[in-house]
Amino acid sequence: MRKPDFNQKLIKLLESNPNFVDGAGSLHRANVRDRAWKLDPELISLLLTDQEIEAKFFTEIEGRWIFNYNIFVDYITDKNFFADSYTKFRNKIGLNIDGKYLRERGEVALVWPYKDCVLEGGQTREEEKRKEIFFNEILAPDEINRMFDPKVLTNWKRHTANSEQDVTDIQRDENGTIRENLIIKGNNLIALHTLKEQFREKVKLIYIDPPYNTKGESSTFGYNNSFNHSSWLTFIRNRLEIAKDLLRDDGLIIIAIDDEEQAYLAVLCDEIFGRLNHIGTVIVQSKPSGRTTDSYFATCHEYLHIYSKQVGLPAINFLELTDKQKSLYTEGTGKNLFKWRDFLRTGGLSTPKERPNSYYPIYFLPQGEQISLERVSDEQIEILPLDSNGNKRVWRKTPPSFLKHVNDNEIKIEQNRSGQWKVKIIDKIKEGTRPKSVWTDSKYDASSHGTKLLKNLFEGQKVFSYPKSINAVKDVIEILSERGSDDIILDFFAGSGTTAHAVLGLNKQDNGNRQFILMEQMDYIENVTVKRVEKVMKEQDIGDFIYCELMPYNEVFMKRIQSAQSSEDLLDIWRDMSKDSVLNWYVKPQKPMEAEEHFIAINDVEKQKQLLTALLDKNQLYVHLSEIEDEMFAVSEADKELNQAFYGEGLGDNV
Repeated sequence: MRKPDFNQKLIKLLESNPNFVDGAGSLHRANVRDRAWKLDPELISLLLTDQEIEAKFFTEIEGRWIFNYNIFVDYITDKNFFADSYTKFRNKIGLNIDGKYLRERGEVALVWPYKDCVLEGGQTREEEKRKEIFFNEILAPDEINRMFDPKVLTNWKRHTANSEQDVTDIQRDENGTIRENLIIKGNNLIALHTLKEQFREKVKLIYIDPPYNTKGESSTFGYNNSFNHSSWLTFIRNRLEIAKDLLRDDGLIIIAIDDEEQAYLAVLCDEIFGRLNHIGTVIVQSKPSGRTTDSYFATCHEYLHIYSKQVGLPAINFLELTDKQKSLYTEGTGKNLFKWRDFLRTGGLSTPKERPNSYYPIYFLPQGEQISLERVSDEQIEILPLDSNGNKRVWRKTPPSFLKHVNDNEIKIEQNRSGQWKVKIIDKIKEGTRPKSVWTDSKYDASSHGTKLLKNLFEGQKVFSYPKSINAVKDVIEILSERGSDDIILDFFAGSGTTAHAVLGLNKQDNGNRQFILMEQMDYIENVTVKRVEKVMKEQDIGDFIYCELMPYNEVFMKRIQSAQSSEDLLDIWRDMSKDSVLNWYVKPQKPMEAEEHFIAINDVEKQKQLLTALLDKNQLYVHLSEIEDEMFAVSEADKELNQAFYGEGLGDNV
């Protein structure tokens, strides 16, 4: 048995370094363990300052001390080391097995990040955000499979431009595909798996704006962004893998991201979708003024990583010209608008050596404005492709092409103010422009066309922080989905509902019938996301959608835990959980009184929340479709009928 004073000495020594403690000043055991595995010089130097600790964890070989990091890691991860109230509670309730924390036993770890709520009214940003809590749950592989089974859907409502109605049917097309706009409340990973059989290989476009994992206070959603790197990658991977299954062969996914994780996200996407399926990366100037909280460069842009499911299949549309671009075409009328541009080619590949067939003289007779490639009169003026410095350049067209434009009256020659003769060619207005990889137009400013737009929709109220520019999302969909189509557009990080807003706007613009599917687990989905889409439908007199929720079970307790304000609240929740919820298999069914005492002694609400969350069986967050007839869940007859309509023939396989 270890001497208590040695443990205390080691803990005190480790806690003397601020890098090895958490925000509350307690030993951050996971960080110390990670530093040991990396043979961190700072940790090793600290341990060598005490002779007894040195003798315990180091071996002397020929005058050199070798760090036995395996012995050190085993020592600090033993449940009897650092046996504070937190550890004592875990031991009592069953969260430690065989002397080790469950997460260290080799089973599969499921990262369960939660988002903080978006604020109402006039609360401040500081009040809006709390420290992020990560719940790393241990589930065996067969248990995880049950988590992804289809779930019962409930609280169905059909929303139109002017009313909210009960759902009586679910529309499908001739191929049996559900043809309804959907907004679904629930954890997006589980919701994606719930939709898997109905929408497998049917989604044309996925646009997502996940939490950015940005350092400091910068964020783009109602999420608290303090993810650690490995947890963030796991979080994203889980969702991208199932999302890929929903894409059509010609489908695409667009992921908005900032500098912090964009490079790692690209590597992850290369692995999941294939490097050859990387269509491109677009840089969007979303904050022209720059982010003032950055230490070095003021970040003013975001990235859009775009991947296809199968290389070569997706088609890219041109972007509609902006009003500024259209204003340059001042000649002609209607669809025949044009402008005159220089016939002289400049820039790259503009020398006779590079384009020998495009270097030739043009002969012009001012009287009668005759243009030819042959000298037939001494009165003709010879014009060569020379730049302002007299350097040889080339024309934009070869001689045969030039003559065709002459015959079509698409070439003119005139003198400039310096008396030089300039050749001009007609540049007809185009239906659009090829999308570029850098978007700097002011319409992409997230403040003007995201925050302010949303604020105007909600009569001056700020209901959501950092919504995307409607134009950035709209242009992405316009470029990558067929115009006037009935393509399905999915966004499983719905946020304020910008994607649905963009889809409705495009449908109005080109008479399309695109379908949106949104997913969001936060409570603001009802007061922000749903309300925004309602307002847009009313404003544009277009569309309707069905709202429904994954039917909660243990999720009810997850929400109560998240919103609890005190240890007393959490103690009441624990008592209710022991009666009315499904706890993890390894949790002792009887709650010892001393465990309750240890729980109270922790005296840290966030740590207590983490512990209570660990007790719940994550496979039972929502009611499984297979249990729809179980009287315990009291699924209404109306919900049973709608689930039958939604899942169709597949329902029988799950009941």
